[in-house]
Amino acid sequence: MYQDKTLVCKDCGKEFIFTAGEQEFYASHGFENEPQRCKECRDARKNQTKSTREYFVTTCAKCGKEAKVPFKPREDRPVLCSECYAASKAE
Repeated sequence: MYQDKTLVCKDCGKEFIFTAGEQEFYASHGFENEPQRCKECRDARKNQTKSTREYFVTTCAKCGKEAKVPFKPREDRPVLCSECYAASKAE
């Protein structure tokens, strides 16, 4: 039913293949539009938004080590470092 299509990336202008398998995946998830960017440009765009995330430095309420968190800590709630947080989830 589906056949590979050659599309042109709107960012870099390079041709890329929109495979039959990808088309089937898009259809099964209800996506109506074809991709407009090649894999490299999609990945670059995703990474661009990740790098702008602001991190805050605080002290872990459980072990006292320095912890970097992607939200502004509030005084009324304890903040855990990644190790203590993972340990508390495992319990």
